[in-house]
Formats: sequence, C-alpha cells, structure tokens
Amino acid sequence: MFSSNYCKTAVFSTAAVVLFVSGCSTLPSDTGPQVVGTYQRQEDSPGEVIAPQPGDDPDLTLRDFYQASAVPGNDHEVARGFLTDTARGAWDASGDVMVVDSLDIVTAPANKQSSKDNERAFTVRGTIIGRLKSGGAYVPENEGYEAVIYMKMQDDRWRVDGLPAGVVMERNEMRNHYAPQSLYFYKQSNDALVPDRRWLYKGGEESESTLITLLMEGPSASIAPATRRAAGENVTYAGYDREQGYQFEGLVDLDAHDRTLFAAQLVWTLSKAGHTGPFKVKADGGDLVEGMDSLSVDDFADYNPEESSTALSKLYALNEGNLLEVDDGVAEPVQSTLGSSGDVQSVDVADSGLVAAVRRKSNNDFSLQIGELDGQLQDAVDGPTLARPTFEYNGQAAWTVVDGDRIVRVVRSKTTGRISKSEVDARSIDDIEGEISVIRLSHSGARVAMVIDGHVYIAAVAQSSSGDKRIVNAREVGPEVSGSALSLDWNMDGSLIVGTSSSQSPVWRIEQDGSSASTMPTGNITAPVVAVASSPTKLFITDSHAMLELPSTVMDETNWREVSGLQGRRSSPIVSN
Repeated sequence: MFSSNYCKTAVFSTAAVVLFVSGCSTLPSDTGPQVVGTYQRQEDSPGEVIAPQPGDDPDLTLRDFYQASAVPGNDHEVARGFLTDTARGAWDASGDVMVVDSLDIVTAPANKQSSKDNERAFTVRGTIIGRLKSGGAYVPENEGYEAVIYMKMQDDRWRVDGLPAGVVMERNEMRNHYAPQSLYFYKQSNDALVPDRRWLYKGGEESESTLITLLMEGPSASIAPATRRAAGENVTYAGYDREQGYQFEGLVDLDAHDRTLFAAQLVWTLSKAGHTGPFKVKADGGDLVEGMDSLSVDDFADYNPEESSTALSKLYALNEGNLLEVDDGVAEPVQSTLGSSGDVQSVDVADSGLVAAVRRKSNNDFSLQIGELDGQLQDAVDGPTLARPTFEYNGQAAWTVVDGDRIVRVVRSKTTGRISKSEVDARSIDDIEGEISVIRLSHSGARVAMVIDGHVYIAAVAQSSSGDKRIVNAREVGPEVSGSALSLDWNMDGSLIVGTSSSQSPVWRIEQDGSSASTMPTGNITAPVVAVASSPTKLFITDSHAMLELPSTVMDETNWREVSGLQGRRSSPIVSN
C-alpha cells in the first residue's frame, strides 16, 4: 500500500502568468460570500456536489479533486470525499491556499509506481501565482509547484491515497467560487478610508456578518502599517437581531467622534459590498451614534472612500513643455508661466489648487517647484533626474524621486506658504534592483505604486508619530508586464492602469492586490505608451502618436479616440486629484 511518506513537494522560481480567466464548474456558487475557512455547508444547499465516480480514470478523478478543493466548507469536506479512508484523516488542509495558474497532471516516473494494478502515481506541476490567507487576503507570488500524488482504488472508485499538506486551487476555480470584496480601514491620520481587498467564498450565507467579523479582526498584514482601527480590539460583534439590527459590545469608552468614525467605516464597508441601507446598529444596548436609529451612506458622505470618483476632476495636458487645461474640447495654456515657458518636463495638479512641476534649468539640471497653479512657484528639490511628482491625499505635500533612488517629500504650509522637505524612508526596497522611474500615490495616500526597472510594485505608506513617511511591504504585481512597464496611474476603484513598451499588449489593468492582470483594448494604440491617467469617467494614454481616451466604464470598445482639442498635438495627460 502507498504511504503518504512518499509524497514530496518542490518549490522553485519560474515565470508566471497571473491573468485570471473564467471557467465552468458543477459546484454551487449562487449564494452570498463567506470568508476562506469560515464557510459552513448548508444541509439543504442547492447544486450538484462532485464526487468520485465508478469508471472514471484516475487522472480525471485527480482533476476533480482539485476542483473540489475550491470548496472550503467543513475543513474541505467535499475534497476529502476524494480521499481514501487513510488519507482523509491524514491530510492537513490548514494554512494558506496555494493558487496556481493551472495544473499539469502526468504519470509519475516508474520508480514512483506500484506493481499493483489498483494503485497509480501522478506528478502534478504548476506555478504558484499567489496565496489566499485565512481572512481572504490575496498575496501574489511567483514560484513553481511540484508534487507526487498517489491514487488507489477503493469502493470501485479511484481515490487519492497520498498527498502533501495544504490546499492547491487553480486560478479559474478561484474566480468561479470566490468574489473580491473590500473592507475599509482608516488611514493613520483618520482623514480617509482605505480599501483592503479580500476574497470571499460565494457558497456561504449571511455575508454581512462575515464582512463585519473580518472588519473586527482588523486590516490584512500588507496594509496594516498604513491604517488604524476606528474601534479598539476589545470591541466585539455580538451578531444580528431582526429587531435591533447589528449589535456590538465594548464601545462604552468611545467618544462621539470615534463612534462616528466606526459607524462610517461599517456603513461604507457594507454598502460597497452591495448591501443597501439604512442599517440598524446598536452598541452596548443603545444607538451606535446618538440620536440615529438607523445609518446610511448619506449620513457619512464626507467619508466616502471614492469621493474623488464623484468629484469633478479636471483634465490637463503637457504639450511641448507647456501645461494646458482641457475643457469642453478646448485646450488652453494655464494662466501662469507653466503655460508658456516651454520648460516643464512633468507635472501633477491637486484639487487643492496646488501644482508640482519638474522644470528644466539646464541640460543636466532639473528643479521641482511647488505652489499655486495661478501663482508663483518655489524651488523645492534639484537634481539631474526627477520623477514626475505625485500629491498626497490632502494636496499639500508631493513626492518625487531624485536620481532614481532617493524619494523626497515636499510640504507646502497652508498658512505661511513655506516649503519643507524630507526623505521618505525607503530602506525596505533597497534589495529591489533598478531605478524608480515612476512613483504614484494612491487616492488615499496609504499606498504607493512604482515602476522599478520596468517592473510594477505596490507598497504601503506608514507614518510615524512625528509625521515621517516610510514605505513598507512592497511586492511586485503584474509579472506579465515585467521589464516593459513605462507608466502607471491609480484608477478610482484602486486598481492600476499601466502603459508598456509591448506592441502586443501596450496597456494593462492590474488589481490592487495583484490577484489579476488583464490587457485593455489595444485597437489603434501604437506602443510605447509613455503616459497614462485615470479620471472618474475616462482613461487617458499617450502612445507614440497622440493623446488618446477611452470611457472607463465601457471595456468592449476596441478603439481609443484622440482627445478633443488636442488632435495632432502629442501630449501627456494629467488628471487633478
């Protein structure tokens, strides 16, 4: 008889493809989402549950086992139905779920085979593209996976008799059976809600309670250093009551302001997950927010995590060293020296009215200037190379990169207009080879995206008690574009739009957690795509010929259009934020 001691797993580095594709399945997936590992199977749940079938070949049964592994309920009860009695008790399905691009199943070498007709061995290979943590957080990876799986005939059916510990799931099964939802936590300064993307199993029920339970557990490890809890760790979710609504305990010591923050966090998390309010919420027997029996997003409009997506973002363009404002199909120079000097190399504009511009002083000398868009600018940073500046959430501070490796933060005082600067602690990315050519802060300022030597990285932005900024938890996303990325910007939903030098796939969308990367319509684009920008309604790019646009909500269009007012004038897009 085969023993599980024969099983082995090898992990090695290799190239990966992360683009998720749709697949079909016979597993049920038409009920509300549940977090990985918390799904409780309903005895009367509809849908077909797959199981080993008499007459099926062992390799087909093994594929069905991996398909069944996507159902987490009752310690992967459906998948355990594919195991022999011995393996059922021995298999350790705890820990992270390994997500692979696909699985290649082939007959194992002769030295792994048994002489018995009722036993078989197979080699399973794939690429680990990510892991699902217990709370549903996805962490991208890029490693090879290999294991020997032993099969045995039992009860006229082939079953798995020996396998390594851990759950392996193909990416299409993840897409079929899990759905992304965002929890929201506050940035350390409490001035913005930050999305924390999680993957929840679709086959569960009471998804509101699942979201709230995860909310009470706190942010995922990747974004935790940039966020804080609105309520202390002693606050607990006591469940849902039809009459009283959602009930919490342990908020007695919270003042009115913190209660409001917690209420806004709760309501926006539920609302963004598709649950319509108003919501009844009680804390220690009383109203969570005094005088408010029910809560809705309208009560907390100031905390809208996508506030900028409903605001009127202005479009600008950089053309031949001059900054133009584009409005209603007309492009006119801005009313300052930025509109006529011809020396502007890159620029960012904040909704606050500030502008940060890199200007050429001489052939090998550039200066970052900051100030009012229609006023005088002040020199802040000089250097032989300066990356395009990017503003923080409040529009009073901007970042740039000096000489490809030194990240500098420039702050302009609201009251005095004085300029101060400091270096951002970026020691955590010292081991990443290459120069930083592009840097963009997210809309909340809690994350930063970078292009380093053509690769795309996302990191969290932590803040010390003194206000100093620090980059932590950097990870590469979208390995499909590795070496070819030239430009990027944040979309309003937290994903990235990335321009590349690839003629086959010049523009990509990469999800915030790195779980997916997909090519965008190529149509009439001619690589390279050297600049990109995103507004609430449109996407903008600059290819080798022109500045083009595409509606951000219509992805079935294949052709981008020249921006009205800039036809025949190759320009770079800038969207105020």
